[in-house]
Amino acid sequence: MDALDRRLINRLQGGFPLCEHPFAEVARALGTEEGELIARIARLREAGILTRFGPLFDAEKMGGAVTLCAMEVPAERFEEVAAIVNAFPEVAHNYERAHRFNMWFVLAVTDPSEIAGVIARIEEETGLPVLNLPKEREYFLELRLDA
Repeated sequence: MDALDRRLINRLQGGFPLCEHPFAEVARALGTEEGELIARIARLREAGILTRFGPLFDAEKMGGAVTLCAMEVPAERFEEVAAIVNAFPEVAHNYERAHRFNMWFVLAVTDPSEIAGVIARIEEETGLPVLNLPKEREYFLELRLDA
């Protein structure tokens, strides 16, 4: 990564403009061209430096629901189960943890009544139980990491 990549990553953590030409606006702010900015984002994604580039929606404000889930997955099946879980469009994030419950993921659905059904389908397809951990209270931490 060069200095522009680092400035780009730091800028992206602060949000993305909602305007007709958002890439051009960010490029101007960083002193580069729109095409260069788009190419850099693509390169950073391909290299795995950026794992995600896209909007974050507040499912609950849109009438939907989210819940945190955890699974205890045998090590030899981890990749297989991760592929099954990640194939569900409702799975927003999936993380491996060094814990008995070693797979953690977030489900986001358009209607709160869908959560139980999605969990049941994941359990059916993986043959493993899913621990549903709905939030009791929301905290907002604006975590920013300097690149």
